[in-house]
Amino acid sequence: MKHLLSIEAMDAKSIETILENASVMKAQRGDSQHQPLAGQTWAMIFTKSSTRTRVSFEVGIRELGGSVMFLSANDLQLGRGEPLKDTARVLGRMVHGAVIRTFAQSDVEEFAEWSGIPTINALTDTEHPCQIITDIFTYQELRGPIAGKVVTFIGDGACNVPISWIWAAAKLNFQLRIAAPKTHQPCPNLIAKSGGNITVTEDPNAAAEGADLLYTDVWVSMGKEAEAAQREQDFADYQINEPLIKRANADALVMHCLPAHRGKEIDEPTLEAHANTIFTQAENRLHAQNAILNWLVS
Repeated sequence: MKHLLSIEAMDAKSIETILENASVMKAQRGDSQHQPLAGQTWAMIFTKSSTRTRVSFEVGIRELGGSVMFLSANDLQLGRGEPLKDTARVLGRMVHGAVIRTFAQSDVEEFAEWSGIPTINALTDTEHPCQIITDIFTYQELRGPIAGKVVTFIGDGACNVPISWIWAAAKLNFQLRIAAPKTHQPCPNLIAKSGGNITVTEDPNAAAEGADLLYTDVWVSMGKEAEAAQREQDFADYQINEPLIKRANADALVMHCLPAHRGKEIDEPTLEAHANTIFTQAENRLHAQNAILNWLVS
C-alpha cells in the first residue's frame, strides 16, 4: 500500500511519475471517464485551518469520482482523548483513504500505520509534501526541467516548506539555497542527511544571485503566533522585492505558497507583478494532488 507522508520518504521515480501525471490530469480535467476513486469515500482530517489545501482536495476527490467527508478535531473523539491508533482503525474499516493536516508528523505516520488505508500528509510541522510537488510541477510547466536549476528560499528556513524543498533538491538534482537568520536556519544534520546540493546563508542577496526561482512563505507559521513580534524583527531583511529579483536570472520565477502578507515576506508590487505565476501555483495544487491521488490508488 502506498502513502504520501513526506518528500523524505519518497523516491525520485515516484515523484517524477506524479509530476508527469499532473500535466496529463491538468490537460484532461473534466474528463469524466477517468475516475479512479469511483465508489470510494475519503476522509479529510484537519486540525489546522486551510483554504487551498481543503478546497483543492475536496474538489479533486469529487472530480476523480469519490465522495469526501471533512472532519475537524472537534468532530472526532480525538478531542476527548481517544488514542489516534483507535480512530485510525475505526476509519480504516469505513473509508478508503485519508488526507490529514495537523501538527505532528508522527500523527500522520501513526494513522497510516494503524488505518490500513492510503494516507496523505496535507501539512505537518515537519513537511508539506503536496505543496512542494505542486511547486516543482509549476516550475517545470513554465520553465522546463528543474534538474540543474537554482532554487532560492528566502525567510524561515526551519519550517516545513523549506524542509520539503531540501529533500526534493536531493532527489531531483537541483541546487537549493536557503537565506534565513541564524536562529531560523534548518538543522545542519538534516542537510547532511539529505545529501543534496544545499547552501544556507544569512545573506539573501547572495542567495538570490543567478537564481532560477525565488520562493518565500509567511514569517509566522501556524502555531507560532506568540512569536509574531520577534519574528517580524528577525525577518525584516528577508523580503522578496524588486532589488532582490534583479540579482536573480532575468527569467526567474517568483513563487509564494500563500497566504501572503504583503509588505512582509513579499511586497505588494512584487506580488502583483508575479501574480500570474503565484496563482497558477495555487491552482496547480488541484492538478498535482489529483495526480497524487491517482498514484496512490494505481
